[in-house]
Amino acid sequence: MMHYSGSGFILIVDDNPTNLSVLSQALKQFGLKIRMAMDGASAIKIVQQQPPELILLDVQMPGMDGFETCSRLKADPSINNIPIIFTTALADIDSKVKGLSLGAVDYITKPFEEQEVLARVKIHLQMRQMTKMLQRKNVQLQQGNEILEQRVQERTAELSQALQELQQSHLHLVQSEKMSALGQLVAGVAHELNNPIGCLVNNLVPAFEYVSELTQVIEFYQQSYPEAAQNLAQTLTNADVEFALQDLPKLLNSMKLSVERIQDISISLRNFSRSDATVKVQNNIHDGLESTLTILGHRLKGVGSRPRIEVIKEYGELPLVECYSGLLNQVFMNILANAIDALEETQSSNPEIRIKTSVTNQEIEIQIADNGIGMSLEIQQKIFDRFFTTKALGKGTGIGLLISRQIVEEKHKGQLRFMSQEGRGTEFTITLPIS
Repeated sequence: MMHYSGSGFILIVDDNPTNLSVLSQALKQFGLKIRMAMDGASAIKIVQQQPPELILLDVQMPGMDGFETCSRLKADPSINNIPIIFTTALADIDSKVKGLSLGAVDYITKPFEEQEVLARVKIHLQMRQMTKMLQRKNVQLQQGNEILEQRVQERTAELSQALQELQQSHLHLVQSEKMSALGQLVAGVAHELNNPIGCLVNNLVPAFEYVSELTQVIEFYQQSYPEAAQNLAQTLTNADVEFALQDLPKLLNSMKLSVERIQDISISLRNFSRSDATVKVQNNIHDGLESTLTILGHRLKGVGSRPRIEVIKEYGELPLVECYSGLLNQVFMNILANAIDALEETQSSNPEIRIKTSVTNQEIEIQIADNGIGMSLEIQQKIFDRFFTTKALGKGTGIGLLISRQIVEEKHKGQLRFMSQEGRGTEFTITLPIS
């Protein structure tokens, strides 16, 4: 006879000691561990303390009969899955139906046939073991699915983060190379301008002196020789020396102003193209704004029917700020160039850009506002999106404001925000910590 290999026990509940002994001896031959109870209350207590693998429950017992005992066991969710086999001398159909309806899995009638008892117990124990195994497998499968789903989610998040970082790195790389090449070009142009500018500046001083000396000599000659020879007098009249002596200093002054303008542009180009993206330096924010405005000066002038764009400066007293000045100049360039674009599209008779700087709570605040066409709510929701632009093909990359926000918020731990009203204009506000 095959022996049961499980570690659990079978609970036999019967008020008749003879029945308990017969069932116990028969089941022990099968290698089963046995516990016994002689009433329903004792049986429930045993089951609650240590659940058995199977219960053989007598129906007819004094006090709490088998049906009530079964009902109470099935009412407890922690033990209601234990199979119950009724043992009874009642062979009528109604009793069997009632027992099965209460949750029993089988019936064994008295007097007992040993082989029948063993066969029925064996089947239900095997079913019990298979049910437990299936439950364990389901739990393991569910846990495996949860772990797999978690790993998929984690991996998806990692890949999404990696993709985002790759896109950011690529964006920074493209822009860095672009700005590096532009910076080298601008710095080279500024350097090349230095020599001729220096020559002009240095030569203008002695030129003024020479003109002054020559003017004195001519005036002295005219005073000393009022009756000059006829040919000389005619020559002086034809050359209009009087006009030349009056106009030449004006020409030199005009040249001097032009040279100073070129010198300012050269200095602005050098300041704007500073390559300091790796080290923060103490910088005057106003210098960066002025350099940017100087470079954009040609776009502020009136063209055709479009009037000149007025730049209104409301500069506060700002301390030096630790920053990457070259990168901040790029932010100023992007915002101011966009403001000029917006003003070029509007029909305003008095286009203006207002720049205001102030200090608030250890932070620098830079406000750049225009009275241009403004932005619709739909456009406002997209202006920081990668490659989004409202400009014509070839006139905008769609990454200027995105890079500006990264420079302000990631590089400088500041904040870039804006307000806009369609038809009324746009205002960008840059907030930077002083240090």
